[in-house]
Formats: sequence, C-alpha cells, structure tokens
Amino acid sequence: MDAKGRLALPARYRERIQETCSGALVVTLNPRDLCLWIYPLPEWALIDEKLNQLPDFDRQSRRTKQMMRGYALDCELDSQGRILLSQELRSIAGLDRRVVLLGQGNKFEVWDEERWTRERDEWIADIEGSDGQPAAALESLSF
Repeated sequence: MDAKGRLALPARYRERIQETCSGALVVTLNPRDLCLWIYPLPEWALIDEKLNQLPDFDRQSRRTKQMMRGYALDCELDSQGRILLSQELRSIAGLDRRVVLLGQGNKFEVWDEERWTRERDEWIADIEGSDGQPAAALESLSF
C-alpha cells in the first residue's frame, strides 16, 4: 500500500474483477478480525441482502449491520489496478504500508502484515487440538 492509501490488487485478479463487476468494489470493515473486506459489487449486493434479513432487535445482528454497512465504501479500480482505502478504515484496521492481501473466494481480506503474522501463527497452532488431532473442520476436507 502506498503512502496515500492506494492498494494495488494483484494483476492476476484485475481482469476477472473487470469482467465480473467492471472494477466496482465495496470495501468494508470485518468487525470480528479488524481487517478489511473487499467485495466485488455483485457479491456485496448478496451480503447486503443477507444483512437485511438479520433482526434489528438482536444486539449482535444489529452491531454486525452497523459495522459492515456503516463502514462500507464504494471504490473502483483505477487504470493501474489500485483502489483507495479511506484513512478511517486504514486507521481502524491498523493498516500501514505493509499489508497482506488474502483471496477468500468471494472477497479479499486486507490485513496489517504484523497482525496477520501473529494471528496466522496462533491459528496454525490451534489447528491441532491439545490431543494432537486435527480440528474437526479439517477432518471433513479431503487432501
């Protein structure tokens, strides 16, 4: 990420993003992990519909909607394949120049590199339970 908060998306994804959504993306806060999520606009529309279905009288549902919608910003890939991340979102997610971009199927995650490394190492340690066996979720995957 450069000093102005512009994040270059990897070239291998740019064409697909252009085909899928003409470069129209939505950036929002992941309220659980304090990273950012970047959705192609059609994917964000699906998420927004799911948010619509959450009850307003349930505190967790309401907070999720407030965080995800309240911080959602439209953005577009520029001619160099970059998007501008707002200062507010960068500040909340603790993003500086060194970030990690992770593809997650229907979205990207943007993490502060140092936070990501810490979290990743903890998660890797947690993959095997205290009994030395892999977590149940891994057992269901075929390798």
